[in-house]
Amino acid sequence: MNRVRAQLHADEVHAAGFTGRGITAAVLDSGICFHPDYAHRIIAFRDFVNGKAVCYDDASHGSHVSGILGGDGSSSRGRYCGIAPGCSLVHLKVLDRYGQGKLEDIIAAMEWVIRNRERHNIRIMNLSAGTSKGEDDYNAKRLVQEVERAWDAGIVVVVAAGNMGPEPRSITVPGNSRKVITVGASDDFRGKGRYAKAEYSGCGPTEECICKPELVAPGTGIYSCSPYWKQGRYYSVKSGTSMAAPAVAGGIALLLEKEPFLTNVKVKMRLKETAVDLGYPKNRQGWGIPDLRRLLGIK
Repeated sequence: MNRVRAQLHADEVHAAGFTGRGITAAVLDSGICFHPDYAHRIIAFRDFVNGKAVCYDDASHGSHVSGILGGDGSSSRGRYCGIAPGCSLVHLKVLDRYGQGKLEDIIAAMEWVIRNRERHNIRIMNLSAGTSKGEDDYNAKRLVQEVERAWDAGIVVVVAAGNMGPEPRSITVPGNSRKVITVGASDDFRGKGRYAKAEYSGCGPTEECICKPELVAPGTGIYSCSPYWKQGRYYSVKSGTSMAAPAVAGGIALLLEKEPFLTNVKVKMRLKETAVDLGYPKNRQGWGIPDLRRLLGIK
């Protein structure tokens, strides 16, 4: 994940004192473990799959995503530090051990986030999951409506573009929402060795001709937190737009730490104004890749 920080210039932002302190991000995923890189900053956990009260992650995906967003890298002497190592985390388990989820569980989790946003100061919601069902599908529409409810409540909603690309109209639901910030992978065709992959990042436009994604971030061969840390496996490697989305969510936490009164619409505009064009087609990269120095006005 040091490569992610380098490409987003996160180390320079951390050196300037910005870590996401005081900002809470809600992560909807497969669960979260008590990894030493962020255990002390997990302020709430809800399990919508099995109803357990104590943090756990039986698929490893959620712990990995959470580490990218908010791990402090303490188990690697800072090498695999996340983008917002000072933020607080709320985790809603909506995916099972196979990474599958039910629509009703995801919607219930989003409703919980909306109800508890003020109590936990939830400013960001990250959803690194989606469905490939057609945008006209009834359940797909419900999912889009729910993420837009969260957005309308003032939460900055960040969603993965999905791994169904690179053909046009391959953005997964609810990344097709015109309101949320949809994130693709900037490096899905640049992996090397065993991490090499064909292009996979979801591309727009949507069925409603909306340009998607808004942004891209590194997503291939990303090191982050593993739930097997007690066995000495503190980190694992994963690839996908699921890894790119929390990198952007972490950057948003840094921005909100500096300017806590920004609305989600203003956050989206600041990201647009400061992103770096990678030269890819618009429906592949959107505005480009975030430059956290420019986002936070650090020279």
